[in-house]
Amino acid sequence: MNLDALKNEPRLLLEAKLKPVAGTRFQPTGFPDLGAAQYRLPDGTPMLLVESAQSMANRLEAVCWDAATNDWVPPLRGLPCVVVTDSTGQPLTNSVLEAHRLNSPYILEGKDKSFLEKLKTELAIGDLAPVNLKLLAKALLKYDVNSLMHGVFLAKSDIAGGRMRLPRALTAFIEAKSVTVAPSGGVKNDALNPSGDTAKGFGNVPFHREEFCGDITAYFTLDLALIRGFGLDAAVEPLLVLLAFFKIQRFLRLGLRLRTACDLELDDGLTVKRPAGFTLPPFEELEMSLPGLIEKAKPFFAQPPKTTVKFED
Repeated sequence: MNLDALKNEPRLLLEAKLKPVAGTRFQPTGFPDLGAAQYRLPDGTPMLLVESAQSMANRLEAVCWDAATNDWVPPLRGLPCVVVTDSTGQPLTNSVLEAHRLNSPYILEGKDKSFLEKLKTELAIGDLAPVNLKLLAKALLKYDVNSLMHGVFLAKSDIAGGRMRLPRALTAFIEAKSVTVAPSGGVKNDALNPSGDTAKGFGNVPFHREEFCGDITAYFTLDLALIRGFGLDAAVEPLLVLLAFFKIQRFLRLGLRLRTACDLELDDGLTVKRPAGFTLPPFEELEMSLPGLIEKAKPFFAQPPKTTVKFED
């Protein structure tokens, strides 16, 4: 697979037009004490954040994990991650699914300190020394490639003074333009006791809700300069780039049901905005190429690639 067109490019920018699977309305992400994130462009165009960058990072990870087998999806098997088990050895969670990846409290805050001690040793720097991002990238590649792709902040004072952080190499978010509000509502009916105590779940309870209409676009940015700056072996860079392509295309195929009232689909193909003339390889080609790239990068992964941490309070 030829990636020469990306060799000297700082960024790869992609866009995908989306639309609701049924009807015209959709429910955006919401925030405590804020609700839907509405804003306006300088020309007054009403805009809406449909899915945030932090949520999209988690969704791009989730489409890589096979819940039925509790393993990577087949083309990605062999990649490193940290698996968390309970005291009986049963799986609890893992660094692929945890919101903060390696900084998960289930990985770093349990009684089992074996992995924490490994990180402390491998990321050790002097009290007055600058953070060594190449050292961090090497450790993340070894233990959790998703932390390398989606960023991590190891906010523990005993790991390099809490200064080890890496920005996202792959960033995504979804916005809607020219939005209008679609207000609606309803009533939770209680046929037995309409005037019952609603605080206890009885009685008729009216409610209102707001959904939205608008032109929806998903944006994806792959920071190629950052990936090159990791200073990793030449065998690793194409793996990271193709892994990003895989995540994006699999998300657009399988991950677009964001909420009950936000079920989306592609309205047009995935478009490369930069660099001009570059075309993403077909998804089927990615599925065939990734196992070989994972095998080539195997010497840089932990052995075995799954590191197990037992979590007990």
